[in-house]
Amino acid sequence: MAALKAAVIGMAVLIVAGVTVIVVTLIHRMMTPPETATISTTLEEPAGTRIAGASAASDRLAVTLQGGGPDRVLVMDLRTGRVVAKAALAH
Repeated sequence: MAALKAAVIGMAVLIVAGVTVIVVTLIHRMMTPPETATISTTLEEPAGTRIAGASAASDRLAVTLQGGGPDRVLVMDLRTGRVVAKAALAH
């Protein structure tokens, strides 16, 4: 009987400790501002090129360009500001 009582008390302590860790982690994540970075980059595109649209997903930015040649999409790494992929769109 004493072993069962000790096991129940031990499990109760573990449950309380686990819930405390979860609550503290949630509060810490809510209070910490998200990481932001400022990136400055210049796209080497022909004259007459304009940005038709942009879409961000995770750490990538897809930029749709029109004019100055065929329509195209550039994929940029938001951490470094470098172009990691280019795709020309057929007319």
